[in-house]
Amino acid sequence: MVVMSVSVSVSESPSWALTEENLLFLEAWRMIDRAYVDKSFNGQSWFRYRENALRNEPMNTREETYMAIKKMLATLEDPFTRFLEPEKLKSLRSGTQGALTGVGLSIGYPTKFDGSPAGLLVISASPGGPANKAGILSGDVILAIDDTSTETMGVYDAAERLQGSEGSSVKLTVRSGPEIKHLDLMREKVSLNPVTSRLCAMPASGKDSLRIGYIKLTSFNQNASGAVKEAINTLRTNNVNAFVLDLRDNSGGLFPEGIEIAKIWLDKGVIVYICDSRGVRDIYDTDGSKAVAPSEPLAVLVNKGTASASEILAGALKDNKRAVLFGEPTFGKGKIQSVFELSDGSGLVVTVARYETPAHTDIDKVGVVPDHPLPTSFPKDEEAFCNCLQDPASACNKVELFAR
Repeated sequence: MVVMSVSVSVSESPSWALTEENLLFLEAWRMIDRAYVDKSFNGQSWFRYRENALRNEPMNTREETYMAIKKMLATLEDPFTRFLEPEKLKSLRSGTQGALTGVGLSIGYPTKFDGSPAGLLVISASPGGPANKAGILSGDVILAIDDTSTETMGVYDAAERLQGSEGSSVKLTVRSGPEIKHLDLMREKVSLNPVTSRLCAMPASGKDSLRIGYIKLTSFNQNASGAVKEAINTLRTNNVNAFVLDLRDNSGGLFPEGIEIAKIWLDKGVIVYICDSRGVRDIYDTDGSKAVAPSEPLAVLVNKGTASASEILAGALKDNKRAVLFGEPTFGKGKIQSVFELSDGSGLVVTVARYETPAHTDIDKVGVVPDHPLPTSFPKDEEAFCNCLQDPASACNKVELFAR
């Protein structure tokens, strides 16, 4: 998840004269000093690193200064804390606003499976995007991008390679189970609307028939909470009496949107605890003033592609006993990053905290564990879900989504 902010600061400095490039480096150093979650800075003296870098690292050009900042961040050994050149910061912000051109993939840590070739893990493929239409699934492994091996490639380097101008192509080598696929994908603009919804009626006699409002949330961009509210209100005009919230293959996004969507479903309670090395430092909760649908039966669908802000939402709904979770354990990204803009338009993405669910569960690298499994044949979109409900022998009717 990402929290967007802007901060520019200049304060105390060493005794020798500082150049403009030195000041930019110091600005980045102070951002980490103030915001980074690990105040041991990976077991090093952060002040001493600053002094040594100013004396020894070349900072005669902007490129050299950027390199010095990247080298400083690398000492933290945190894959989520990273430097962004100005154009990359703009690209990141356009993505959180819902306008990004690429193949629709969210990718995770470099990983190895049982001695197989290393690669980058697919967390999720955006529904309807180029990767999804090509059959790429959560759990697949990207082995190469445009014939460049991903074995030692960072996830953010890979993300940049996957993005590009609309209509341009990118070649992927993907391992899906035992199969190796060579795919040529054309980049497209990802949909701005992160929500799709539909009314699904279960066949029954009389006035007690179940009318389910199915809502699929694919990302947490700045449109997400408003789109969820709109979907709920539209479905209510059709007299729904239960909801399904599908978070499968939702790899997260903006942290505040995850909080706002939790408030839509909860009448009261803790949503998430924000923690640092000393313990709980902040609590996000709700008093019910923003609740839109706090009472109808709610089933939440999750899988291993459910990550970050999605896990905050799923954990809050589960621990507050607002919803029953179905599926498989989620991805397990329990850390929060904020984005800070530097004075020259570049930026830092910084791990500022970890989080715990309302039951004080740290889900990092473990995930949120659902209450019940789902059959592998359970449908993944609104049309298939509605059609599935109409078949008494289908996977949908073998799962008691609203048993409670």
